[in-house]
Amino acid sequence: MSQFFQIHPDNPQPRLIKKACEMIHDGAVVVYPTDSGYAIGCHMDDKKALERICQIRNIGKDHNFTLMCRDMSELSEYARVDNLAFRQLKNNTPGPYTFVFKATKEVPKRLQNPKRKTIGIRVPANPISLALLEELGEPLMSTSLILPGNALAESDPEDIRDRLEKVVDLIIDGGNIGEHPTTVVDLSDGEARVLREGEGDVEPFV
Repeated sequence: MSQFFQIHPDNPQPRLIKKACEMIHDGAVVVYPTDSGYAIGCHMDDKKALERICQIRNIGKDHNFTLMCRDMSELSEYARVDNLAFRQLKNNTPGPYTFVFKATKEVPKRLQNPKRKTIGIRVPANPISLALLEELGEPLMSTSLILPGNALAESDPEDIRDRLEKVVDLIIDGGNIGEHPTTVVDLSDGEARVLREGEGDVEPFV
């Protein structure tokens, strides 16, 4: 049975954030709110937790995973970012974007796209997400909580609890946040390519 933390969406309680991060370090699979809907994540070095997430979401190892980062300095440790891309990122993060980059050697191979050796990178604008990342001190392996048979990410924590309380370790209730897909921009080859238009303005990348 999973734990269920009700965390204030604007002023996250430090005690609960710390407990959530201790659980992540210990191998927990956690459902948490972002600015684009609920996501499911785990410690990026935890192979077993990643396998559980793949089972829950019914996805293969060729899925494009994302590292949630707290800021630009952390991002550049895990992605190969040239000067042009750095300026574009600085102007558009945090926010509703997922950026695709060539991964550095700091990214576990199982998280990289097997053919292109890329990784998705996000700097979210959600206070709970940012508090988790700050306390964790490193990126969180993450993917949108899109359950099998659905097209959109989950947005209601009570619905999530009904469906997943027996298969995840922690559900963080940050309120009903709706579903707002990120804009996905591929910056892995030196030029920006918009792969999906979502909440983020595509104008800076076309």
